[in-house]
Amino acid sequence: METVHVVGSGASAVHFALSLLERGFAVHMLDVGEDGEPLVAPEASFARLKWELADPARYFLGEDLRGVVMPDRPEPFHGIPPSKDHVLAKRLPFDLAARGFDARVSLALGGLASAWTAGCYPYNDRELASFPFGYAELGPYYDQVALRIGVSGSSDDLAEHIPLHRHLLEPLRLDDASQALLARYTRHRDSLRRRWGCTVGRARVATLTRDQDERHACRYLGRCIWGCPVAALYTPELTLAACKRFASFAYTRDCYVTHLEVDARRRVRAVVARPAAGGEPRSFPAQHVALGAGTLGSTRIVLESLFRISGERPVLPGLMDNRQLLMPIVIPSQIGRRFDPDTYQLNQIALGLDMPDSADRVHGLLTTLKATMIHPIVQALPLDLCTSLRLFRELHAALGLVNLNFSDQRRDQSYVRLEPRGENAPCALEVRYAVAGGDEARVRGSLARVRGALLRLGAIALPGMTRIRAMGSSLHYAGTIPMSVEPRPLTVSRDCASHDFENLHLVDGATFPFLPAKNPTFTLMANAARIADRAFR
Repeated sequence: METVHVVGSGASAVHFALSLLERGFAVHMLDVGEDGEPLVAPEASFARLKWELADPARYFLGEDLRGVVMPDRPEPFHGIPPSKDHVLAKRLPFDLAARGFDARVSLALGGLASAWTAGCYPYNDRELASFPFGYAELGPYYDQVALRIGVSGSSDDLAEHIPLHRHLLEPLRLDDASQALLARYTRHRDSLRRRWGCTVGRARVATLTRDQDERHACRYLGRCIWGCPVAALYTPELTLAACKRFASFAYTRDCYVTHLEVDARRRVRAVVARPAAGGEPRSFPAQHVALGAGTLGSTRIVLESLFRISGERPVLPGLMDNRQLLMPIVIPSQIGRRFDPDTYQLNQIALGLDMPDSADRVHGLLTTLKATMIHPIVQALPLDLCTSLRLFRELHAALGLVNLNFSDQRRDQSYVRLEPRGENAPCALEVRYAVAGGDEARVRGSLARVRGALLRLGAIALPGMTRIRAMGSSLHYAGTIPMSVEPRPLTVSRDCASHDFENLHLVDGATFPFLPAKNPTFTLMANAARIADRAFR
């Protein structure tokens, strides 16, 4: 039985591994696998937790109140809750030098998707035009992954740009504010589409609306951000658990892969990893290797391997990320209404803006305020605490946030390379990002259209409160070792086999030649399953 060594346990790595295991291969996964706090009181709602926990302040706000987002903080409006604090690595085994880019790396069990917002939006043929395959080839793997993870949603106007896959579960129960917004869209659909080029529909999210295997349907506990206690909201740890049920699966944790050992023909012969806590490196002999450590993680391993072989320090152009804007809103019809904290906490409405090139279509998510702790509109009030809290109670059900995402393209000015740090020290990863010309005009024009569309939907975006997030903040990194039909150095084939190393595949976002505005995680999982099916026969 052939063994494939897989580096990382994120969304793409675990689905690649599971697909191989189902095909009869053996898999050895190498991972740091940092874990967070265990889930507490799985039957309790958000409101009940505040009363039942012995120390609710520590759970919701963290040690030393580290989970509090201060009003004068430049961005973002929201932070990662203490229970997910481990997802973004605080200390790295290598130096990371970034300019123009808020570069972040995860060493967590399940990777970055352990704290994702569960959005599942397939790429369409226009968005896949730069890829060496189209939706006809990738579509069956969207179906396969949807069956594994559970994706809820509906067929609506968004399906014109977001393909409908099989195994779509019935949508989640809407909160009152989301119902009001969708009702307004139904009434004003034609004018919204004609004047603003805006389409609105139900969000598609990896959250169960019916029991599946050992997971429960969403119980509307209002705890999504802190970690779903009934496993309704999908995270990669669930697929990792499925992998562990195979006798042919081995999982080595607490190890950090530094580089690959290769022979004279540049065939990988071993994976080299250091203990996460420090110590001497260990070499794992390998027949086949797949890197799924995230775009920056996998890129660093490839570059470090090349440097150790030949002293090469190539520049890898093409780093991409989705530009994100956060726009706080008020829905006047909901002011003074009763707020129900026992509801699905993440976004329930998605929207899109037409662009001259449909591949650049803007994708947005509208999240009404649920069980989060506070809201930027209230933070900005020049009032005393007592008055602000009283006003917050009246406004709570009427508050929300729009998150707009923009596509990105590979450019030479945005790149990754290594910087040596000494004979025995690991090289630093140098990241540079340059914003594309015309980006500011694209953002301004989209903002004006969204504000107009929101007014038609019965929502107000307050002036002066929209924030443009730093590049890198979306964590949707891609493009450093792209797919290429022609075998060029530091690219991969259509099946993501390295053109530099004979028995190496890359199964994460490093291989994407274009980054649409949609959350890429669903496509990462589908493409990883596709690679396992096509490249390992």
